[in-house]
Amino acid sequence: MKVFGKPNPLPEEKLTPRSLGLRLNIFFFGTFMIFCIIIIRLASLQFAEGASLADEETKRDVKTVPLAAARGVIYAANGEKLAYSSSVQSLYMMLTKEYTAKVKDKEQNKDMLTDEARQKSDALAARLAAEFAKYSDPAAKQLSKEGVLDALDLEFKRNQGYVPRRIKADLSQKEIAYFMEHKDEYPGLSIVEENLRHYNNDTIAVQTVGYVKPFKSTETGYSIYTNIRNAMKQSDADPGLVYKPDESVGADGLELQYQRELRGKNGYQEISVDPQNMAKKVEKLVPPVKGYNIWSTINKNIQLKTEQAVTDQIKWLHSNAVQGKTHPDAQTGYAVAMEVDTGNVVAMANMPDYDTNIWTGEKLLPEDWEKIETNYQNGTVTPKSSGRSGNDFESVVFLGSTIKPLSVLIGLNEGLFSTTETYNDKGIAYFGKDDKSSVRNSSGHVYNNIRPAKAIEFSSNAFMIDMVGERLYNKYKGEALNVWDSYLKQFGLGVSTESGLPKEYPGEFNYRREDYTGTDQAALVYASFGQQGKFTPLQLAQYTATLANEGERIKPQLVSRITDADGKLVKSFEREVLNKVEFDPAYWSVIKQGMNSKVEAFDDFPYDFARKTGTSEQWSSKARANRDNGVFIAYAPRDKPKLAVAVVIPDGGFGSQSAAPVARKIFDAYDWEYGLDGIPKKSLAASSGETE
Repeated sequence: MKVFGKPNPLPEEKLTPRSLGLRLNIFFFGTFMIFCIIIIRLASLQFAEGASLADEETKRDVKTVPLAAARGVIYAANGEKLAYSSSVQSLYMMLTKEYTAKVKDKEQNKDMLTDEARQKSDALAARLAAEFAKYSDPAAKQLSKEGVLDALDLEFKRNQGYVPRRIKADLSQKEIAYFMEHKDEYPGLSIVEENLRHYNNDTIAVQTVGYVKPFKSTETGYSIYTNIRNAMKQSDADPGLVYKPDESVGADGLELQYQRELRGKNGYQEISVDPQNMAKKVEKLVPPVKGYNIWSTINKNIQLKTEQAVTDQIKWLHSNAVQGKTHPDAQTGYAVAMEVDTGNVVAMANMPDYDTNIWTGEKLLPEDWEKIETNYQNGTVTPKSSGRSGNDFESVVFLGSTIKPLSVLIGLNEGLFSTTETYNDKGIAYFGKDDKSSVRNSSGHVYNNIRPAKAIEFSSNAFMIDMVGERLYNKYKGEALNVWDSYLKQFGLGVSTESGLPKEYPGEFNYRREDYTGTDQAALVYASFGQQGKFTPLQLAQYTATLANEGERIKPQLVSRITDADGKLVKSFEREVLNKVEFDPAYWSVIKQGMNSKVEAFDDFPYDFARKTGTSEQWSSKARANRDNGVFIAYAPRDKPKLAVAVVIPDGGFGSQSAAPVARKIFDAYDWEYGLDGIPKKSLAASSGETE
């Protein structure tokens, strides 16, 4: 019979001396191996990785704070300062725990300043504001307690805790003396030398020179600063290339184009921090290196006379009849003067202009922005925010008859006619299906039998349509517009001038838009006499210089050289040929002969010169009618060209009466300063005791 219940227990294992020794050996061996691994790892950490770990530990304990360098000067051609920096003293505060102590707010689930820290920071801000009010310049804008608290950034919204806060820039001498004497009463206070940007009060080529704004305001729209931010994120980034958030950087014009050269190299402080990332003390100080100086090609005297000429001409058009009417909608004007032999741009005007010093304050006031938002950019290179006429026309307008020298060149080079071929100008040209469309010459003029040179001089629309537009289309059909475009681009129209100026507009081939012209044939017809195709004044100046150089397109130079803080040459800029268009010399003779339009403003001009007037029609939705833009190009002297000039007056009427008078004053100013014949007239006047 089976008995149910608990099973019998297994017999108890008996440990022999041999089995016990084996287990002890395994235990001691395992322990030995563990200690060996620990020792090897410790040795590895000490000898192999010790340096890098120590460096990493140092990085956690030491932070780098940049110190902005003095920005370089932008000079005019003769050494006048167009943009420069002055030394100012700024008050900084290094935050300490007594002002930043925080406690967890359970309801809002975030850290908040303790009541004690809030009270102390409020007291500090009130005291600083009171001292500023007592010792600052009475004419300066006063900094309130709220303004001081915002600058302290106690919530670390703009900077880490160890970064010194700039409370106030450009301290008065009384403020400096007071705070230096009472420095011990303000833990973490320091007076730091900084630089404040200034611009010439004569407002010389302001849109070309550009302006500066804080680095923190360049987060969008600036590829150079995107690249800089990416470089700053690298673990091995040079501290000297790290930007401060409130550091002034170029935002347009030469200031932006030569940002890296003008900036120099920042210095920096290495600051030891505690576990809460708050500063303990400055461990190391590396001083900044001043930026390079930029020498522009802009001649101050020629520039100012150009600006005044544009302003005076606009006023004149408001009260004097041109072709039987005044032009009150002429509100803006643009001009570029470029040396034919060097490419140096001696004048670049965008009127009206403004005082760039408004950008250098703590912030741009809304009322100041409202005054400049439509004309703060350079209209000679971009139509954006660079002025608008009364009919809302931009700086970039149709070429008008200034295209006709190139039209004739294209016709000659394509074998559409010869240099001596005669055309019977009846004052009108027909085109399109069944010749139902037509274009007349300006004012309905009939020129009868004319050759290519006279077609340019008389500005015959009919010649350009019948002899160039129609014939080029018949020769190439669907490829005709591409052929036309290729010629324009070789002369700098529809491509970058390569000046390097920011935001340069490439131009617009409007005749390719079906809503403008309808067919390729019509597009080519209108393009041939300049009523389609929009290009910038700088492109017009380069095109004019290319005509003067007989097909050699040169780069517009805005800077002649770069020097360091001691005046030593860093880099110079020489004449640079971009491309060369090869044409028969006989063709160039026709063009030079044809650029001979009658212009009253030049009646007593002492030089033989080549010129072409232009009047481009543009539809005004405001007036519900076409309005005329004044365009004028010229180079002088005709046989030994020295200077090329382009002037555009949107809404100004005929170019011969709106734009040409401005060009005359530019040529006179250049002749006085440099001499169109190589002899500056001011030197002759000085020797005879005359004044300008």
